Amino acid sequence: MSYFRGIEFANPAFFWLLLLVPVMVAWYIWRNQKLQGNLNVSSVASFLTVKSSYATLRHYSIVLKLLALVFLVVALARPQSALSWQDSTTEGIDIIIATDISGSMLSEDLKPNRLEAGKNIAIDFIKDRPDDRIGLVVFSGESFTQCPLTIDHDVLINLFKDIKNGMIEDGTAIGMGLATAVSRLKDSEAKSKVVILLTDGSNTTGSIPPLTAAEIAKQMRVRVYTVGVGTKGTAPYPVPTPFGIQYQQVPVTIDEATLSKIASITGGKYFRATNNNKLKAIYQQIDNLEKAKIAVTQYHKKTERFFPFALIAFVLLLLDFVLKNSLFKGALT
Repeated sequence: MSYFRGIEFANPAFFWLLLLVPVMVAWYIWRNQKLQGNLNVSSVASFLTVKSSYATLRHYSIVLKLLALVFLVVALARPQSALSWQDSTTEGIDIIIATDISGSMLSEDLKPNRLEAGKNIAIDFIKDRPDDRIGLVVFSGESFTQCPLTIDHDVLINLFKDIKNGMIEDGTAIGMGLATAVSRLKDSEAKSKVVILLTDGSNTTGSIPPLTAAEIAKQMRVRVYTVGVGTKGTAPYPVPTPFGIQYQQVPVTIDEATLSKIASITGGKYFRATNNNKLKAIYQQIDNLEKAKIAVTQYHKKTERFFPFALIAFVLLLLDFVLKNSLFKGALT
């Protein structure tokens, strides 16, 4: 049975008590021989009709006691399920997602727009990496940390869903966004530290130039994957008017040279997402690239298994007592 599979004994020295079994058997045989008497009769014919069942059953008590002793000794030896372990590997990386929330991210070349598409696909990415600590930085005219590194992905996802354009002054401070993301990783002890930087424009504001932030990332051994979001040419941008939402075709001005340089400096890679499927594929590529293998040993706690043996010993002794005081009371000596 699986219940008794992989049994080990915490107190195997108690098995020495099993030496009492042959001692008890020898004592029982010697005792019965001493109790035997001799009777001389002229004929045994009258004894032939006596059934011999009692002669056999009179040994039941010693058998039950010996079996009870065996099971009691096993219980005292404390059988336990064996402590087992399983060597395995898991992925564990510290990742900061730095996303642009400037006004241009409302362009609808990705559906429903760049910002919402980026949020939805990033959330799927987060769900697929349960062993990583992940944080979130947002930037526009300035930057701030929406969520520090956490393994509680439910909280992270809820905070991710809350981000929207207009939370901070408009603009595109790529350098500030990257610097904030890198600062969130400065105390990280992970072997692999990653920033995923997503933007649809070029740096227009902020006190830290993007390439300076990239050099800081390099010094801190942070790898940066940059993602330019937007189609080629122009994209539809919603403009509120007294007559409702009107769309204007605005030029897509992603600074691919700077984003590529940031990735190159830090040992990362630059990607261009012109639609939802390509953005999803980019996250999948990053997911495949960032697989830091961490050795893990899983231990299984020992579980006591003595109870069935103790119970059987108790039942055997109880059966001996009941039989001795009921069915065989006064019949056997």
